[in-house]
Amino acid sequence: MIGFAKVGVRQLRKCKEYRAYKRLKYHSGVGVFGHRPRKVDEADIPENVFKKRYDNCRAYELVNAYRAYGHLKASIDNVDYKNEIRKVKELKLTRYGLSLEDTVDLGLLYGFDGKQSTKFLIEHLEKIYCGPISYEFSHLETETEREWFAQRIEGSSDPVQNERRLEILKELLHSQAWDKFLSVKYPTVKRYCGEGAESLLTFFSTLFGLTTSEGVQQVVLGMAHRGKLNVLTGLLKCPPMKIFHKFNGKPEFPPEANAACDISTHLSASADITVNNKTVRFSLLNNPSHLEAANPVSMGKTRSKQLQLNEGDYSTDKSSRFGDKVLNVQIHGDAAFTGQGINQETLMLSQAPHFDVGGSLHVVVNNQVGFTLPAERGRSCRYVTDLAKAISVPVIHVNADYPELVVKATNIAFEYQRRFRKDVFIDYNCFRRWGHNEVDDPTFTNPLLYKLIHNRKSIPDLYADKLLADNLVTEKDINEISSEYTKYLQSQFEAVNSYTPEVTYYQEQWAGMRAAPNAVEIWDTGVNTELLKQIGFASVSTPSDFKVHSHLAKTHIRNRLNKLSNGKEIDWATAEALAFGSLLMEGRHVRLSGEDVGRGTFSHRHVMLVDQETEKIHIPLNHIHEEQKRYLEVVNSILSEEAVLGFEYGMAYDSPDNLCIWEAQFGDFYNGAQIIVDTYIASGEAKWVRSNGLVMLLPHGYDGAGPEHSSCRMERFLQLTDSSETTPDPEAVCMHVVNPTTPAQYFHLLRRQVVRNYRKPLVVVAPKLLLRHADAISPLSDFAPGTHFKPVIGDTAAEPLKVKRVILVSGKHYYELHRERMKSKIEDVAILRVEALCPFPLHALQKELERYPNARVFIWSQEEHRNMGAWTFIKPRFENLLGRKLKYSGRAEAAMPAVGTATLHRVEVDHVLRDPLYNIK
Repeated sequence: MIGFAKVGVRQLRKCKEYRAYKRLKYHSGVGVFGHRPRKVDEADIPENVFKKRYDNCRAYELVNAYRAYGHLKASIDNVDYKNEIRKVKELKLTRYGLSLEDTVDLGLLYGFDGKQSTKFLIEHLEKIYCGPISYEFSHLETETEREWFAQRIEGSSDPVQNERRLEILKELLHSQAWDKFLSVKYPTVKRYCGEGAESLLTFFSTLFGLTTSEGVQQVVLGMAHRGKLNVLTGLLKCPPMKIFHKFNGKPEFPPEANAACDISTHLSASADITVNNKTVRFSLLNNPSHLEAANPVSMGKTRSKQLQLNEGDYSTDKSSRFGDKVLNVQIHGDAAFTGQGINQETLMLSQAPHFDVGGSLHVVVNNQVGFTLPAERGRSCRYVTDLAKAISVPVIHVNADYPELVVKATNIAFEYQRRFRKDVFIDYNCFRRWGHNEVDDPTFTNPLLYKLIHNRKSIPDLYADKLLADNLVTEKDINEISSEYTKYLQSQFEAVNSYTPEVTYYQEQWAGMRAAPNAVEIWDTGVNTELLKQIGFASVSTPSDFKVHSHLAKTHIRNRLNKLSNGKEIDWATAEALAFGSLLMEGRHVRLSGEDVGRGTFSHRHVMLVDQETEKIHIPLNHIHEEQKRYLEVVNSILSEEAVLGFEYGMAYDSPDNLCIWEAQFGDFYNGAQIIVDTYIASGEAKWVRSNGLVMLLPHGYDGAGPEHSSCRMERFLQLTDSSETTPDPEAVCMHVVNPTTPAQYFHLLRRQVVRNYRKPLVVVAPKLLLRHADAISPLSDFAPGTHFKPVIGDTAAEPLKVKRVILVSGKHYYELHRERMKSKIEDVAILRVEALCPFPLHALQKELERYPNARVFIWSQEEHRNMGAWTFIKPRFENLLGRKLKYSGRAEAAMPAVGTATLHRVEVDHVLRDPLYNIK
């Protein structure tokens, strides 16, 4: 590390990256690490095409009407429960002054030519746009996209070769055999089977061939329950005996994994799929029962893989695009897709800087009923896919009864994504054979719908009839396909007792990691101080022609340089910059994400500077050294918590090598992402043995800001941990929660996240007032080699033998108590700072308490209300493990985190300061 030559400001200004400044502006697109502005792809339509449209303007209006409204007439519903007469007034011929006998130019349609009657034109328009497959693309913003889509639809019939048709039949029959087998062997188990949606496998098998032909190396899948087991066993090489093993109540992991496990439809899988001697890695994520929560996580994992492969905007090759090597695919449920707000948030990420993955391929499995809820009650729009219009991407509606059209839909969707690198949707219209799950009776609430469903043939049987009629198979062939697969399943079932769960964790990029130990560890996270100074100076260096805001030049840049020079007053923002810079120099990327994180909500960070005359953007930490290989990605996110936190969890889920941070604008804003916290961050490792080192920064502190901006609700995080009240906590607790009081402590926490050889989510109860507090500073010596994070900070002001009362405190409250103690010259009180809340710092507290043999009163003092904060977490652990009674001091119980008036706030502040120092004896 120290081998780097010392870098001066003049040398920094010679960095090659500076050459790009003249064309980069903050508001018009930032050409920085992780984001390169896109050019709008607009191609001109040839003049001869325009002329043909002018000369046949009425017929062209008719063609456009079918392109825009043909889907309203399409027969995409494979149950057709309402049996509606699909009349579309926009397609009425008389509107365009035409009759069936008029002669029109067929060249108005792509792939056609010559003169024919209007009747002939309409026949083709009806076939293209109003059959069991239809399209919505007229809302696309660019003419290039609209024309491409029309040409692709009209100019190609997508024939399916007989060999492929036989493959499709085999997939469908296998899926049907699988569901029938499970219904016999496990009739009371909820399986969320694929019956009624078997041709979803046709989508996947078609995708396999497309990705291998296009040079894609990896596909990341997020998928809901419906038909997931069919995909796992039928296509993703999951051995059926693994599912049987699970259905028998056995864990999916070896005993040494010490996993709590999850239900079968939440399982993950990774498989290498080879088609035509080319292999693509397909990775299906674990999902919680909040099914759509998997979508942003899958995107984050995709983006992380793109970073590892230097793809797209991470590449120095400007021709590289996101999606060249890694593709994201999301399979949604219909009711959840329209009903869950996380989907709108996730879609709004799709083309946002630093969240773009090159376009995701979406399939909405449209069961036409959500649990018991009919479609017309489940949304306020016509289609489940209408959210797609918000981001100007196309939708392909397809009837699941037609597997060959599913092939066509997949082809078109994939080609659009490759061409434009935008999201694209397939509305896969199917049905549920047995209701929400196999033990549910859907006729309670949907009797007429299920009368139709129970009286119709299955999709595999319909397709078998079609191939029978085409003389491609015989009844014997069909029976043999089903019976042979059933025999295979029976053999797997009989061998289930021999199944041994395989090790699927800490492999590939995680091979150097391990589970956190059942012990307490201290990690040296210090860094050479000369290198830190170099990083610190570079963190505020700008090009010579860069116009820094005058206030920042004085308060941010000059102050930092002064503090670094004297080495005694390192503040919070500087400590953070030193942590980031040192990790970059050690070869680790750092990603900082959240609302307004570039400057920081409290205008303290300023890792991203904006030229005041040109709006050019500069990230100084990306220019520490001209040989620098790793960079800081500054991600000013959209105003979202749930999807963005899920995305960042996905980034950290995929790779242990980089530091991923999500910062809430205020601590309480995380509650918009509670689902991600509950189902992934707190429990993901226990359920799935998937470690994650994501850091959450949650600004917290009572300063009169009112009920919504005071508390990060640390009590919720502490309650979610698996910390024990009666035995010492090891590092292996599910989540680490800290409330640091010094910049050096924060520095060590950030570095410790990636220095350790295991990963745990870290919740930092982050400061607001301490960002600029005169006493919340650290000398540079606290960052030097041999230093580390201290779970407890002892009291250096009190004389140990005089101490009769020990006050334990966490966070900024320490400074207020300490100031009051010193002002009143109270000598019999020691104040201990509990920096680490979870794991509970038993050993560190024991060591500190031993210093006060005469202490008889122990107090937990907090500024939060009694039913909030750390009190209910600390009390039982302190009393059970340290054998001392602990008294409470703080605000009384309340229904909200803080009061909303300044007068009441001052009264409470006076109480929380005076009570532990004067009243409790």
